[in-house]
Amino acid sequence: MNAQQLVDERGDLWLALAPLWLDREPSERDYVRMVEVVERYDMTLNELEWMFRLEMAPVMSRHQLSIASEWRQFDDYKLMKQLVNHNMRLKGWRRKSWALFSGLTTMMVRHRWNALMSRVAVARGEQL
Repeated sequence: MNAQQLVDERGDLWLALAPLWLDREPSERDYVRMVEVVERYDMTLNELEWMFRLEMAPVMSRHQLSIASEWRQFDDYKLMKQLVNHNMRLKGWRRKSWALFSGLTTMMVRHRWNALMSRVAVARGEQL
């Protein structure tokens, strides 16, 4: 898969979910927007979980750990570049390593992710 395919297939979803890592709790309006974008993708809750853990969290958690990080908003272009670069290398041992350490990279926003997934499940009429 090339960079443009990644942007076409995941870009809107990544950008919609990025606010989970900001320094403020998402508002109800933020969650509604995230659910709307998630619903455009034909992904199960399990697939969404692994996208969160492997495709996003390794990049996004670095923003939380950086003192110079942007906590109020993200530069969408810069963020997309980082996410694409990460995902272009996400093969073999890298994928396995991130899967192993995904609990650490997701722990600071796990409560927000769980709140979002609850809303997605309700919108779909599914059980968690």
